[in-house]
Amino acid sequence: MGPNADTQSTQTSDEPVVITRGEHGISRKQFSPNAIKVLYRLKDGGYDAYLVGGCIRDILLGQQPKDFDVVTNATPEQVKKLFRNCRLIGRRFRLAHIVFGREIIEVATMRGHHEAQEDKNQISQSSEQGQLLRDNVFGSIEEDAERRDFSINALYYSINDFCIYDYANGLAAIQAKQIELIGDPETRYREDPVRMLRAVRFATKLDMSIAPKSEKPITALASLLDNIPPARLFEEVLKLFLNGKAEANYLMLRQYGLFKSLFPELDKILDKNPDGLEAEFIQQMFQNTDKRINADKKVTPAFIFAALLWFPLLERADKIKQQEQLSYFDAFAQAMNKVLSENAQHIAVPKRFTLGARDIWHIQQRLDKRAGQRAYRLTQQPRFKAAYDFLLLRVDAGEQQHIELAQWWTQYLSQDINGQKEMVKTLGHQGGPKPRKRPRRRTTKKPAE
Repeated sequence: MGPNADTQSTQTSDEPVVITRGEHGISRKQFSPNAIKVLYRLKDGGYDAYLVGGCIRDILLGQQPKDFDVVTNATPEQVKKLFRNCRLIGRRFRLAHIVFGREIIEVATMRGHHEAQEDKNQISQSSEQGQLLRDNVFGSIEEDAERRDFSINALYYSINDFCIYDYANGLAAIQAKQIELIGDPETRYREDPVRMLRAVRFATKLDMSIAPKSEKPITALASLLDNIPPARLFEEVLKLFLNGKAEANYLMLRQYGLFKSLFPELDKILDKNPDGLEAEFIQQMFQNTDKRINADKKVTPAFIFAALLWFPLLERADKIKQQEQLSYFDAFAQAMNKVLSENAQHIAVPKRFTLGARDIWHIQQRLDKRAGQRAYRLTQQPRFKAAYDFLLLRVDAGEQQHIELAQWWTQYLSQDINGQKEMVKTLGHQGGPKPRKRPRRRTTKKPAE
């Protein structure tokens, strides 16, 4: 599919639309003071510098930006010379991070076209699928605008005249509530398949829709995500599921066939039974995640991954139990290792989160064993609260067989220590092995003297 009238999204112009200070109404007070410092330092060093992309877009939409990105015609090495608090990162895209305590201002050099490599220091490299592997080709602001992914991100704010320079009709796209790619959609998705995930995330975050021409190739190209490094996909998954729009992102990923490349085993299970308990469980988990994030409560990725891999884990445990004639406990332990290992080929989840997921799963196996000191000891586990929430989620999704168990734990956690002891007493020996009677010791009679 080449660039033609049916697939073309939007093009940039060498003559941008200039939105003056009086027209856009943005005040410098809305920007990070550190970002303004970076702009002035670059300007004083003799370079052009602009605030670009998301921070401009969000302010125009009345939202508070999280990050302030700067673009300049200075190379990363020239930026480093100007800032003692600068570190250079990345191979695929060489970037400068200017560190101000907890805040990082990202400074990128304006990108050029990777076909035109006149300088041996300008490096570009593509895969057979058209994916850019390295892309350190520098250029003009016009070229940089053309290299940006979406028109809403090709907005540049200058401190020279306080105007916004719009190179791809980004302001019109914001007003039309459309996420549209710059250039030929198929080519741009092939260059970087993560753009498909970004299109979904921007659409839900900004309450927009993906423009029809930008939407059209997504399903056919979804499998290109298989070529993305698992560590990068982990970062993208966090952005999708920890931004307060997890449920909407999940549903859209499923709609476009993108979820399959992230969680293939779960995707198969959901396809088999689209309206079943599994689908209800996952959607309920994302609803709960959104509620917590929007209420400024903590959410751990360990819980999200424990939920997303739960049904593949149960399916694998049953299979191992039957094939290898193991106890369910041993089969479950083996299945955990296999499911986490397979998932790591798609998404590289750091060990601190996989350990958390393991703990949540392990505790599910022990929640019905409450006799003696077991219930109390279980509540002392660091992941117990997450595991208890996981049990409640299972019940909410329709696991009727665990309703009484969930109610018991809810009541137990509301009691003081004496109330908890009483609840355990009334269990009798339920949930634990019966104490074995000790055989009476036979005493041998002393022989009469």
